[in-house]
This record gives sequence, structure tokens and C-alpha cells, in this order.
Amino acid sequence: MALGRYHTLRNIYQTLEIRDFSTLLTSSRSYSKSIADVPHLTLRNISSCVHKDHGGIPRTFGDKPMLHSTTMQEPISNGYMRSVTTQAKAPAQARQMGAVKVSMVSPGIVYDPYAPRERIPFWKRYFTRSGWKRTKEELSSELKSAYAIAKLRKGGYSKQKFYAEAVGIYKEINTQMANGGKTPLRKLVTEHMYSALKNEIKQRESVWPTVYWELIEPIVKVRTLRARLIGVDKNDLNKAFIQLTLEFLSKQKFEAYDGKGAVVSGDRNKEVLVRDIWVFEKSLFHPGAYWRLCGRIKV
Repeated sequence: MALGRYHTLRNIYQTLEIRDFSTLLTSSRSYSKSIADVPHLTLRNISSCVHKDHGGIPRTFGDKPMLHSTTMQEPISNGYMRSVTTQAKAPAQARQMGAVKVSMVSPGIVYDPYAPRERIPFWKRYFTRSGWKRTKEELSSELKSAYAIAKLRKGGYSKQKFYAEAVGIYKEINTQMANGGKTPLRKLVTEHMYSALKNEIKQRESVWPTVYWELIEPIVKVRTLRARLIGVDKNDLNKAFIQLTLEFLSKQKFEAYDGKGAVVSGDRNKEVLVRDIWVFEKSLFHPGAYWRLCGRIKV
């Protein structure tokens, strides 16, 4: 039964529009610049907090303070996602030298990034052209997510196990960011993210040499917002990367100090509710591949 549904989803999915990956890389440079170069969270809020106030709490959630990720160049998108299948090609000079095997470690972008969308009234959704268009886009997006998850499950994917691993990565990255640990980040993030996080640590240390950060466990909530496949060989759909967009809602403590050790922002005795959207990536065809952070989305 499950196999039948999987094949049905696959057939529907393959009828959807498939965009060439090389075109994607050309037309989506803004994505790679604005998402792959994105740092995160409380530590990402540092620049804006320093210039605005020392509280570092830009909005509230219920009756509790709530921090949210703010980076200057992180686009969001919520409805519609496409999978990509392409044949990677070697440079002309390399092809003249003979057969070259191209190995892609990461696409280097967040493909079709998630963005929250405002709810629309019932009458507008079903009795206007724009409403029908949006409904179609959302249905297409859901089908693509379902297909990506179904393909991931064929490799033994477990949501509970993945969530536990994702929370561990979330905690470790934030801990290393607070401690200024650049080297431990290498295995936790993609190459583009690693470069962005190093720059973020450098900028933060120039303003706040020392910070305190703590995650209150268990985490309040984790949920999957979106799943997408990025194919690298149009003749082999198994050669693909998968990106899962997760929402984290957690309680955290944060405090920042100047060069003399004086508190300049935050309060380590107060819990702050933080919402973050992170994108995790994994290769489905590299032996020993594991989940890494490839981008974070502004909320």
C-alpha cells in the first residue's frame, strides 16, 4: 500500500515543472548570496541589537519575550518548491583531457526557500483567480514535500531520530558560535555556511568579546515546514540532495560582555522564547553522508 502511494506521488511529482540545475545556479545567485551567507540566532541578532538597544529582544511571543533570527540577507519563501534534475558537466578544458567524474559536495544554495504566507479568507481562496492560483501552488508544494520525504524514507529515515539529531546540531552550532569555536563547525555546516559563520564570529567578537548562551532543554517544539530534492543527474533520480526546513521553538538564555567583563546585553537569569527556521541538507548518493546546516531563514 505504502509502495503504491509512493509510486503515485512519484508519477505526479515527475509531471511537475523541472528546472535545469545550471539555470537554477545562474538565476538564483541572490539565493546563494543571501541564504548561504547567513549566520544565526541570538548571535546573529548581535549587530542589530548593538545599534538599537541592549535588550536584544525585538518582539514578544505571548507574555514572554521572544527573540527571532535577524540577518540582513536572508530571503524567505513559503509556498512553492521545485525539485531539480540535471546532468552536471565538466569545464570544456577538462572534457578535452578525457572523461571527468564530477562530484558535488553540496549545491551551495537553499533551493526554493520557505516563507510564511498570510492566511486568506475562504471566499477569496475559492472564488477568485488569485485564490485558486495560490491553492494550486500550495498543493504542488505539498506534493513535492511528500515525494521528497517518501524518497528519504526508502533510505531508513525516521522523523524522531532526525529531530533528535537536528536539535543536537542546533545546540552545538550555537554553543560553538558563543564560544568562538570555528574548527568544530566544519563538520556541522556546509562550506558556504562555514564561511558565513566564521565572519559572524569575527564581527561578534569585535563588539562583544565574550557571550554566554544556554539552551533550555527539552526544546519546546520542532516541526518540518518543507522538504525538497535537488537532483544532479536527470538520468538518475537517486543522485540527489535533500533539504529539510525545520522550525525550532526553544527557551534560551543569553548575556553579552564587553572587554572588561561588564554586561552590555541580555540577562543570563531570564529565559527568552526563540523561533528559528533552519535548513538541513544531506546527500542521498554519497557514502557516509550526514545532515549539515546549509542555511537559515529570516523570521
